[in-house]
Amino acid sequence: MRGAARTVAVAALLLPALASAEAAADRFNAGGYFRVMARPDFEGGDGRLGYWNLSGRLLNEGPWAALELGLDVLQARPGTQEVWAAVHAKLEGGSVRNVDAANGSLAQFGLTQLYVKAGNVVLDRVTWQLGTLESYFGILGLYDMRPASIFSDTVGVSANYHFDPVDVLVGLGDSGFALHGAAYNSVPTVGGSVRVRLGDHAEIGAGGQYAYEPRVDGNQNAPYFTPGVRPEDFLRHEVVKHFLEENPGQEALFPKPQPTSANSSRLIGHLGFGKLGPLKWDDFYVGYTKRPPDGRYVETFQSQTYTIYLAQLTARRTQFQAGNEMLLTLIPDRLDAAWGLLYGRDVNPDDTLAPGDDNRTYWSTVLRLQLYLSQTVHILVESSLAEEKSANGRLYREHVDSVFQNSGGVPDTRGFEMGDSDTRNTWQLKGGLVLNPTGFGIYARPSLRLLYGLQYSNQQAAYGNAFVASLDQYNLFIGPERHWHSLVAVEAEAWF
Repeated sequence: MRGAARTVAVAALLLPALASAEAAADRFNAGGYFRVMARPDFEGGDGRLGYWNLSGRLLNEGPWAALELGLDVLQARPGTQEVWAAVHAKLEGGSVRNVDAANGSLAQFGLTQLYVKAGNVVLDRVTWQLGTLESYFGILGLYDMRPASIFSDTVGVSANYHFDPVDVLVGLGDSGFALHGAAYNSVPTVGGSVRVRLGDHAEIGAGGQYAYEPRVDGNQNAPYFTPGVRPEDFLRHEVVKHFLEENPGQEALFPKPQPTSANSSRLIGHLGFGKLGPLKWDDFYVGYTKRPPDGRYVETFQSQTYTIYLAQLTARRTQFQAGNEMLLTLIPDRLDAAWGLLYGRDVNPDDTLAPGDDNRTYWSTVLRLQLYLSQTVHILVESSLAEEKSANGRLYREHVDSVFQNSGGVPDTRGFEMGDSDTRNTWQLKGGLVLNPTGFGIYARPSLRLLYGLQYSNQQAAYGNAFVASLDQYNLFIGPERHWHSLVAVEAEAWF
């Protein structure tokens, strides 16, 4: 009996400590995401079916890992308006040992989010955030894109007022390091968003941000421009050459940089609706960005270096992107579908000569079907069609010997004709077996997949590769036309 009494006494003493340890453990939370894969590519590729996610993220993305950590510094009792505070950190990156070229290097990872959140401080129903401020309405899951996002480049403070059915976010901070890195200059940024939930079947949102980089005379990292630079000379990096051809012997009179100011902005919108018959949910996102100007670059001419400043030549570039994703239940517990559409337009009015990604339009559609053979064994089939069109002419090579196919076989020795077509068309088909231990759902995770992918493109070898593109007569690595590409994949993906 004495032993039993001693055990009871020790347990009584330990119970408060155990309860305290459990409460302390509840203060900490962790979650994350990863994808890892093996994709043997027998056609000289780098293990991805195409170039980028325009044809859907499936088989076009590499490895990724993310870990998000949270600690409740101060907890509020449920159902009260007491003050609370929490710390969040997110580490993520795109490399895993033996899976990609970086071979798991930690240099590919970074602390991408770090912030403190606090609620009901000064104002009830307001959540304050101090640190990184990224905010977005949602994600296009088929493409792994966030067209409607703000503050992805900003560190500062924001306030989110929540009163059903409305959320109002306002924030301000600095985007200088995100835009300029080591050549830091302060870029004050302000913005916000509003989201309204219209019952259980719809919601709508809009927002934006504005960044202003002031003129600071004498600060070499502030916005400057070199006067008198012609766009063609800038594109060819021949600004100094042509100046000295027109002004021989006047190196000392090369135009000095002039200070100016700069700005950038972003507008976003979102419309979501669903829970209507077979339609689970539909999300439409839109984003319009006026990009910040570039800083400077260096030209070397006759053994001397000259710095060219670009605040005016690159100040009018814009990007527009709109995307929609629809989730459908075609046959309950048997067949689901996800259908995505994406459109984008990039414009640089100061460049009307050289084809490139800053002057293009693109569109894509992706349809994924998932058939449930059982609760955990599924069949996935996905197809996509995409087109990219250069606004400034021939950007894509359709043939190995493109130099003999374009402009009557006359090469563009000045460098503005990059290929023999202004359009790249891409079709992809992917399918295979999926094991989802957690059951039904296109986005149920973890997911184990055995897939086969097939691509056709009018562009020659339209996937990451190490083929030699030169037509030099001494080239030892001469390959055939490659418009088809296929690969097999074993993949694992999970949220936790």
